[in-house]
Amino acid sequence: MSFISAHALDSTLGTPAADLEVTLYSGTEVLANARTDGNGRVSEFGPDHLGAGDYRIVFGTGAYFEAQRQDHFHPQVTIDFTVKAGEAHYHIPLLLSPFAYSTYRGS
Repeated sequence: MSFISAHALDSTLGTPAADLEVTLYSGTEVLANARTDGNGRVSEFGPDHLGAGDYRIVFGTGAYFEAQRQDHFHPQVTIDFTVKAGEAHYHIPLLLSPFAYSTYRGS
């Protein structure tokens, strides 16, 4: 299992947000780039381990909604998070709609 996984749900449709671009950064360096699968998940994403520090995950929500020909407000959703030493896995879920989003630290 990769150290980071992600999941996106389209709360407007009540379905997984499939084919959504997700990028993991350390500073300006891209560590991983993937697209969500049919279940809105990116299970194998990035390295097997990340050192303690600050990271960023960016969900390409603008392109996702444009592909559905749906008006939207956020061109992307950026989530900054801190990895603590000794942790084994971080799961980052995103609940999105064209004009709002919510996230939390998953398990």
